[in-house]
Amino acid sequence: MKNLLKIWLICMLVAASLSASSCLPGMSEDVLLIGAVTIGPITPVQKAGECPAVPPEVFNARKLMIYDESGEHLVRDVYFTQIGETANGYYAATIGAGTYTVDINHYGIDRAANFPMTITVSKDETVTIDVDIDTGIR
Repeated sequence: MKNLLKIWLICMLVAASLSASSCLPGMSEDVLLIGAVTIGPITPVQKAGECPAVPPEVFNARKLMIYDESGEHLVRDVYFTQIGETANGYYAATIGAGTYTVDINHYGIDRAANFPMTITVSKDETVTIDVDIDTGIR
């Protein structure tokens, strides 16, 4: 039942994203950008295998930043959606075909491997970029 609810929520988010209007006038948004998100550790000295409850603020404070090719002009920021009270979540966004610089908003001392990154996407493409945020808490 929980899996069906998750699937339904993801489908609704994707549908809402696809029907959203473009951030840039005249630009069609026909590329779907999706991914899984993990954030951690959440507490100092978190031992391997521990799964403490994650407050919603942890996800609310972080987002994916999509800039134009130069990396200077923000095209879209995308909030992450948490799954339950876990360190796992997801995101979905639509953008137009083109070249972009993708990064996280670097809340505190956060870092994520492979970010920032440059992507080039084509019309009607679905691109998956998973985000693993290391909070730096030790």
